[in-house]
Amino acid sequence: MDQIQHNFINVQGLNLHVAETGTGPNTVVFLHGFPEIWYSWRHQMVAVANSGFRAIAPDYRGYGLSDPPPQPEKASYKDIIADLLAIFDALGLAKVFLIAKDFGARPAYLFALLHPERVSGVITLGVPFVPPGPSQFHKFLPEGFYISRWREPGRAEADFGRLDAKTVVRNIYILFSRSDIPIAAENQEIMDLVEASTPLPPWFTEEDLAAYGALYEKSGFQTALQVPYRSMDENFNIAEPIVKVPALFIMGDKDYVLKFPGMEEYIRSGKVKDFVPDLEIIHLPEGSHFVQEQSPEQVNQLILAFLNKHV
Repeated sequence: MDQIQHNFINVQGLNLHVAETGTGPNTVVFLHGFPEIWYSWRHQMVAVANSGFRAIAPDYRGYGLSDPPPQPEKASYKDIIADLLAIFDALGLAKVFLIAKDFGARPAYLFALLHPERVSGVITLGVPFVPPGPSQFHKFLPEGFYISRWREPGRAEADFGRLDAKTVVRNIYILFSRSDIPIAAENQEIMDLVEASTPLPPWFTEEDLAAYGALYEKSGFQTALQVPYRSMDENFNIAEPIVKVPALFIMGDKDYVLKFPGMEEYIRSGKVKDFVPDLEIIHLPEGSHFVQEQSPEQVNQLILAFLNKHV
């Protein structure tokens, strides 16, 4: 971890935090999910740097050490795309590999669709390519579905506000590492789904939790609730959403995302390859939603095999 350096790049008046390590002619950019920040890629950054790549992991605007936008309630996926382009230009990166987790898959693939000349390949973990458009999952799941709750203005703020940031992250890590979709009963909130005595996943230490807690203590959750949850219906007007670059999708078979309506069939039937023709899919039988932190050596091997194949 000591080899990871921390810099700030000014983009549209915001100081965006970028963690970086390694040197080399090829650059790998890691995009986090929620409730994550650059730190969730700590194992992968060191592994690719040790293998001759330059590794970069930004915190999105309003996350971690990056400045929040002036109006967090108006933050969007378009902002993330624009920020990435500005960061790459500032660092002189003509072309990059994008590796993304959870909702980070969306900006990764959108960037590859909008700027294919800047992308050498895409790897996503936990979430496959899904064509841009309004989310449909909430139509098939109960009212207490966590995304439905968090899309509701003020609901998550009130729920999270009862706890400190570290406890919120702890509860979400416990919930999201299970194999069932977090769904609350009508008379309870999402944070109530975790007992205070529940232990952390064995691969996630108190030191890790402290790092996340400190960063969310700084940033809060306002922008993080806007993107991804309240920006899902954003329209990008992409007529033909076919990803032309090589791609790898790593899916843990114990990841709750597989239980989203239609998700497992979409992946296992190969329907996803209609949109990403040059896609390899790898299933990890014991993998949870946080597979890159749960099984870093296994994930690192898969990432490096892909990178070395496509440099």
